[in-house]
Amino acid sequence: MHVLARICVQRPVFATVISLSLLVAGVLGYVGLGVDRYPDIDIPFVVVNTALPGAAPDEVATEVSDKIERQVNTIGGIDELTSTSTIGSSQIGVRFNLQKNIDVAGEEVRAKVALARRDLPPEALEPVVRKIDIGAFPVVSFGISANQSMRDIFEYVDKVVRRRLETVDGVGEVRITGGRARQINLVLDPYRLQAYGLTPADVSSAVGKHNAEMPGGTVERGDRQLNLRTLGRVERPEEFNDLPIKYLGTRQICIKDVGYADDGEARATSSASVDGREAVVIEVIKQSGANALNVVDGAKDRMAVLQKAMPKGYQVQVVRDQSTYIRASLHAVREHLILGAVLAALVVLMFLGSGRSTVIAALAIPTSILATFGVMNLLGFTQNQVTLLALTLSVGIVIDDAIVVLENTYRVLEVYRLSPHDAAIRATREIGLAVVAITLSLVAVFLPVAFLGGITGRFFKSFGITMACAVSLSMFVSFSLTPMLCSRWLEDPTEGDEPAR
Repeated sequence: MHVLARICVQRPVFATVISLSLLVAGVLGYVGLGVDRYPDIDIPFVVVNTALPGAAPDEVATEVSDKIERQVNTIGGIDELTSTSTIGSSQIGVRFNLQKNIDVAGEEVRAKVALARRDLPPEALEPVVRKIDIGAFPVVSFGISANQSMRDIFEYVDKVVRRRLETVDGVGEVRITGGRARQINLVLDPYRLQAYGLTPADVSSAVGKHNAEMPGGTVERGDRQLNLRTLGRVERPEEFNDLPIKYLGTRQICIKDVGYADDGEARATSSASVDGREAVVIEVIKQSGANALNVVDGAKDRMAVLQKAMPKGYQVQVVRDQSTYIRASLHAVREHLILGAVLAALVVLMFLGSGRSTVIAALAIPTSILATFGVMNLLGFTQNQVTLLALTLSVGIVIDDAIVVLENTYRVLEVYRLSPHDAAIRATREIGLAVVAITLSLVAVFLPVAFLGGITGRFFKSFGITMACAVSLSMFVSFSLTPMLCSRWLEDPTEGDEPAR
């Protein structure tokens, strides 16, 4: 490394360009870094949800859960396989080893569930396979209320607000809690059904048969080919009453003969209130790896635009905002980072008693820290409590190498009374191996943290790598920028000496 120091001392412009390149790369990396509260880690966990309407838990376990488990259990790398069977629903959780790629695990589970689907009961709904992504969590929630029915509010939020928020950059999903979805309910009279020899299943089958659109073939006209579709959808709720169920001789039995269609609402499965007033809460979930602050700001801006176009009487209120906690925690860590750098410079000033020496040593802090931001961006890390904690702890370490080089340069100047140019070269040659040994020992302490096993290792991986990068960059700065500044800014002890005769 003393060769690098000699080159930088002899060519100060080269050393300056290298340092400025590190600063520019660091600033660009800082601007491009995502911001989050915690590191973005992947845990290979897949959930399979299957509905069997009306079935008892024992039947769900036997007819659904067991059959899917037998297929999924053949996948390699499974750490834990659990299942929960409730009334009409089966949920199977598959946790893989941490070395398993979450995308590969999800595809393998889907393939096995597809094989098990043919053995499930015909009335079972299509299984839903989804990967659990802890990085995709609600970042902001809005409560929407109005002097209208909960069905009308839900319809407006679902058809207008949700679709507009989903187009915000970085938004992965928008969930709605509370309200009542619009639903056409068929109210049947059991006595009339019995009188006509019908069952609710017959009514359901008739609705599915007569309320459908299907391909109608093709029509060829010369060199043109037209695709036809049979339009059989019911356009108004009251038209359900005229749908035929069966024929008794020449008489057609319709739904209106055994009941009626009601333009109502679905059964409530969730409830939400804001300040004691029933409301619809819409949660914005960010994509994994997206900048949480940008997603929140984009969602708020879009909601402000939507609020201006909402019908009269609609009120929008932010009920949960994760950006508040993220900004507060990151602000505190950044404040500690800056305060630590200032205090480290003051300690150097106290012991060295020289303003020039303090500046030379203190410049290693911003140069090393900013360059580390560039490496973080290259490695796909984000600004979060863990990575910024690593940088905060490294503030007192990245200045050590520069202090060692500076102190030895001072010693060479006083003992050998060389020019600052020659003293910087000799000083770095004398302690080059010691500085490298110090840096490698620090890297050997922090880098193994990145290779810890389990979820803890995934969580602290960015901590260990960030610390190791900051320390390594500080060594590079101490052999490039620091000796060059020493050769230019330190006082020359040979000035004023009489030339030898």
